[in-house]
Amino acid sequence: MKRSKRYIQTESKIEKSKEYLLEEAISLMKEMTATKFDESVEVAVRLGVDPRHADQMVRGTVSLPNGTGKTVRVLVLTKGTKEKEAQEAGADHVGLDDFLEKLQQGWLDCDVIIATPDVMSSVGKLGKILGPKGMMPNPKSGTVTFEVGQAVKEVKAGKIDFRVDRNGNLHAAVGKISFEMSKVKENVKAFLETVLRLKPATAKGQYIRSVTLSTTMGPGVKLNRAALLEELK
Repeated sequence: MKRSKRYIQTESKIEKSKEYLLEEAISLMKEMTATKFDESVEVAVRLGVDPRHADQMVRGTVSLPNGTGKTVRVLVLTKGTKEKEAQEAGADHVGLDDFLEKLQQGWLDCDVIIATPDVMSSVGKLGKILGPKGMMPNPKSGTVTFEVGQAVKEVKAGKIDFRVDRNGNLHAAVGKISFEMSKVKENVKAFLETVLRLKPATAKGQYIRSVTLSTTMGPGVKLNRAALLEELK
């Protein structure tokens, strides 16, 4: 892959053979940032699981203590009295039939879709459109619920969902590089603590194999696994 001059210069500041402590990695990323926009801080975790087996699927949600740093646009698919509840909670778009039609036509001016259980028979027909984009409402991620007001507030406040990919890796954006060091650290730890709690009973050997931090446009900084796990105890 051809890299930009800026990327190569940034990458040269990382010691390839070194595994960094969490605070060291965050500090280094802050020093390396040279873009004109506020990059996200991203965590990549390699897990010792085989997602081909249903009992080793790792999926969950976490409410980041300091939010994601981005404005999340929420669409609530519902009807009746729940529409008002969603609107009062701060949902950006609320409705059903009109939005189902718009989604069918390719409209996706939202980041998260929440739906009430009574409309899922209709929403389910959009599985081929929303599924590949990771936007299909799902009870496991808290996006299929009658408590739409609470769900909207949680998403707006920084609740994210994550799911292991077919290669056993997890990826999540956990804040912005402009956040204070302590806030980035708190978010990273909250995410990893949740991942640890979700360890499948059938997972054998080393569960968390490696953790890497990066910014949206920057190179990865590998964390010291042993020190990190000790800090998460």
